[in-house]
Order: sequence, then structure tokens, then C-alpha cells
Amino acid sequence: MATFMVVPSWQGSGSSRAMRLIDGADAIRGDLPSTATVRVEVPVEAGESLDTGVHRLSSLLAVREHQLAALREATSPVITIGGGCAVALGSVEYAAADGDVCVLWIDAHTDLNDAVSSPSGSFDGMVLRSLLGEGIPELASTAPLDPSQVVILGARSMDDAEQVVIEERSIRMLSVDDWTPESVIEAVSASGASKVFIHIDLDVLDPADIAGTSWAEPFGLPAAHLVDLIGAVRGSFELAGATICGFAPSSPERAVDDLPTILRIIGALAR
Repeated sequence: MATFMVVPSWQGSGSSRAMRLIDGADAIRGDLPSTATVRVEVPVEAGESLDTGVHRLSSLLAVREHQLAALREATSPVITIGGGCAVALGSVEYAAADGDVCVLWIDAHTDLNDAVSSPSGSFDGMVLRSLLGEGIPELASTAPLDPSQVVILGARSMDDAEQVVIEERSIRMLSVDDWTPESVIEAVSASGASKVFIHIDLDVLDPADIAGTSWAEPFGLPAAHLVDLIGAVRGSFELAGATICGFAPSSPERAVDDLPTILRIIGALAR
């Protein structure tokens, strides 16, 4: 059975509803098996940038350390529930330590900015860059991914600087319109890894299928297609871990509207 790790970190988000990420994480936690679920404590304070250009860095560093400590105690693949995408740093860093992992980044955004190129200074938009071992040293992964270990699916909004990173490092990308389960499996296989880490930012979904995200983009992935994709990938590779991020309902009461969709995704990951 998978272990669920709930990390209600909001400090990496630049959204005006960033703290709704706490409500989203806690709403999901309410439907997870309590005996298989761990909640990682997150600082109450926003945190300081420490003159790095990354907003709230001090709190982000604390969350990463708390996460890594909890991950070291886990005995099965961990499905991390955010919070924002910043929680993927510790999760992927830990899962990729042996080098035999491909990261399938399923997200409406590529998250490949750094502190210099980012228009917002928010770390959620820099996470994948840090996982490549780049960006500010304080947040660069200790188990950096080679670009060949990354496949991006569903991104439909990116900055010019992120496009340059993709082209210069030859990162494989599949759009919402041109992917098939077979093409995703082929792209992951090309990494040479036997295991896959699946990162899902819920904004990858079509807005018709989910309301509670901060950075919705039109023409997204239908939820049913995502569930089918997860099943196909899980049937071909060992799961090294997963993250589900970006659930920020407009109120705790409205969280229930999206939970059936989110729980289907979690079920596909945890099968």
C-alpha cells in the first residue's frame, strides 16, 4: 500500500489565493486512509527571501527538511499531496537519489524559471529547474536530474526563458493535443529508467473538470484521460513516487465539488 504524505505548503505560490492550498490539502487528507497518511508540518509564517530573489525562501527550506525527514521514515512509494508545486522538490529529490527514475511532469506550466528569469519570484514556477540542479544553490536538488530524465506533458503556458531551457536541454514535451498513452510510455522509456515519478499539478486538467485551481489554463487534459494515462504508465514502470499539487478551492465548503475527480486520480496512482 502506498504511503500518503500531506504537505500543505503554500509559500511557493504567487497566487492571491495561495493559502487556499492549505484548505485543499486538508480536504484531500480527510478522504485518505488515516493509517497510511502522514501530515508534514509547515511553518505558519510566510518566510523571508534571504536576498535570493525567491520569495519566502526560509519557509520553503524548512518544509523541504521536514519533508525529507518524513520520507526517510517511509517504507513504500510515497504519494505527496500538496500544497503547491514546491512540495515536488523534496519528493523527487528523495525518489531520484538512485538515478534510475524518469520524472513525468504533468502540468499546465513547465516550472522552469529561476530567480533571475521568474517574473514573480515564486518558487512554484521554479521547481523543475531546481530539480535539474540549477537555480539558487539553496534549493538546487542534491540528486539533480539529467534533462533526459524529464518528460513534460500538458504544458500550455510558459515564459520565453522557459522555452529556451527546454530547447537548449532537449527536454521531451508532449502537448495536450498530440499525446497518446503509447507516446508517453515511449518518451519515458527513452530515459532508460525503470521507475517513474509522476508529478501532477491539477491545473493540467481542463477547467471543465476542476474549479479549485489558482492558475487554470483553457483546453486542458480531461480528467478521464489522465486517469487512463496513469494506469498505462503504472502498467509499464515501477512507481517511484508521485505528487498531486495545486488544489486551492475557493472555500473549504466548495472543496467537495472537486474531490471526486481528485480521488479518482489518487486511486489510479495508488492502485
